[in-house]
Amino acid sequence: MSPCTWGLWRSAIHTLKTFSRASPSARGLCIPTRAVCDAETIFALSSGHGRCGVAVVRVSGPASSMVLRNMAGLTQALPPPRTALLRRITDPQSKELLDRGLVLWFKGPHSFTGEDSAEFHIHGGPAVITAVLQALGSLEGVRPAEAGEFTRRAFHAGKLGLTEVEGLGDLIHAETEAQRRQALRQMDGELGRLYQDWSYRLKRCLAHVEAFIDFSEDELIEDGVLNQVDSSVRQLETEIERHLKDERRGERLRTGVQVVIAGATNAGKSSLLNTLCQRPAAIVSPIAGTTRDIVETSLDIGGFPVLLSDTAGLRDSSDSVEREGVRRARQRVEQADLTLVVVDSTQLPPDPQLVPAFLQEYLSSVLPSPEAGMKAASDRVLLVLNKSDLVPEEQRERTEGELRESSGLPPACFLSCYTSTGLEDFLTVLQSRVKTLCGDPLSGAPSLTQARHRAHLQQSVQALNQYHQYRDQDLALAAEGVRLALTHLGRITGRVGAEEILDIIFRDFCIGK
Repeated sequence: MSPCTWGLWRSAIHTLKTFSRASPSARGLCIPTRAVCDAETIFALSSGHGRCGVAVVRVSGPASSMVLRNMAGLTQALPPPRTALLRRITDPQSKELLDRGLVLWFKGPHSFTGEDSAEFHIHGGPAVITAVLQALGSLEGVRPAEAGEFTRRAFHAGKLGLTEVEGLGDLIHAETEAQRRQALRQMDGELGRLYQDWSYRLKRCLAHVEAFIDFSEDELIEDGVLNQVDSSVRQLETEIERHLKDERRGERLRTGVQVVIAGATNAGKSSLLNTLCQRPAAIVSPIAGTTRDIVETSLDIGGFPVLLSDTAGLRDSSDSVEREGVRRARQRVEQADLTLVVVDSTQLPPDPQLVPAFLQEYLSSVLPSPEAGMKAASDRVLLVLNKSDLVPEEQRERTEGELRESSGLPPACFLSCYTSTGLEDFLTVLQSRVKTLCGDPLSGAPSLTQARHRAHLQQSVQALNQYHQYRDQDLALAAEGVRLALTHLGRITGRVGAEEILDIIFRDFCIGK
C-alpha cells in the first residue's frame, strides 16, 4: 500500500473514532423518531379548523395507496401523481358516501414528506371533516398524526433543514407583511445555506488539522496547511461575529417589537393606547392613577408586528397596589425596544427656551439609565407631547422650533388624542422607528430569527477561540475547538456527521502530494 493511500486510511479511521466516541446528540446527528423508524401511515386535517369552502386531509406513509384506493373507490390504477381527480369518497367499512371531492396522489420521494402521500380535498363543514377523519382512523395501520409530524418526516427525509422547518413554522404564524417576507426567505433556505457554507469551511479546516496531526512527522503534509487553517478560522470568526451583531432585528420581527407607553399620571397614556388601537382597550379617567397594571395589545404598524403596552403613571404613592403598578411599569420600560414617553403639553414651561431642559429632566424620571446619555435614547425613545389642542398655536410652533434645534433630545411629536391632530405625523415617525428596529427582511444577509441560533453561534465563536488558544500548545485541543464549533453549527441545521468529515479527507486533501 502506498504512503498516500495508507495515510488517507489512517486519517479516516482517526476521524471516525473521534466522532464515534461522542454521543449522537453531541455530534449533532439526526436521530429518527419512533414514528419514522416504524414507517407508520399518518393522517391529519391540514387546512384550518372551522367552517370553510374546502378542507384538505393529508395522508402520508407506506399505506397511502391503500387508503386512497379504499376511500376513493379506485379498483384499478392510481391517478397520475399530482393530478386532481373528482371522486366519491366513501367509508371503507360501511361503504356509505361521505362526500364528493378531489383526490391527489404523490408518489414518494416526490412529496412533501418524501413518502407516498395522498390528499383529500373535501367540503369544509365540520360534519364532513369529522366523518372523513373517523373513516381514516378505522383503517388498519393508519393513525392520526402528532403535532408537526408531517414536517418532521420531511426533515428526516432531507426535504427540509431545521432552519427551513423553523421558517415554515414562522410562515404559518405570520401576522404581518414583514413577518411573511422574513419567513419565506428563511423557508427558501437562504439562512440554512449560509450556515451550511460555514459548516463546510469548518469541515475543511478540521480535516486538514486532523491530517496534520497524523502525518506531519512523516513529512507527507504540504507546507502552509496550518497557516491556511489559521486564516480560514479567523475569517469564519469575523463573519459569525458580524452576523451576531444584528441588534436582534430578525428576532424582533419574528416575535414583535416591544413598544411601551410610559410617563406621569394623567399625561394621556391610556388615551394614546386607545387611539393607536382604534378601540377602548384601556380605561380613560381624569382620576390620576387609573391604570395600575400592564395593558397589552398587538398591532400591525406599517406591516411590522408591535406589542404595545400601557403602564401605570410614574409617581410616588402610599397605595401598595399602585406602587406595584409603578414597579412593573419601570421594569417594562427597561425591557422595551421602544418607549413612547408621554408628556402633558399643558405642563410645559410657557417660555419655549426652557422646554428642552424640562424634557431632559422629565426623561430622567422615566428612563432607567439617563446617565448612559441620550444617544441610545434617541433611537429607542419617542417623546409624545399630548394634549396639544390645549396649547396656543403660537406657543406650540415656537416650542417645535426650539426642539428641532436641540440635539440632546429624542424626536418629539405634538399630538392630541382628543382631536387626532398630529396623529398622522406621529404614526409616520413611529413606523420609521419600528422599521429601523426590525430592518428590511428582504435586503442584506439573512437575519437571525431564533434565540437558539444565537446561542449556538455564540458557542461556536467561543470554540474557535479555543483553536487560537491551543494552536501553538496542543494541536489536538485546538482541533477539538474546531470540532465543537462545527457541532454547534450542525445543531442549528440538524446536519453534521463523521461521514461528511471523511468526504473532505478523501476528496479535498491528498496526503503527500
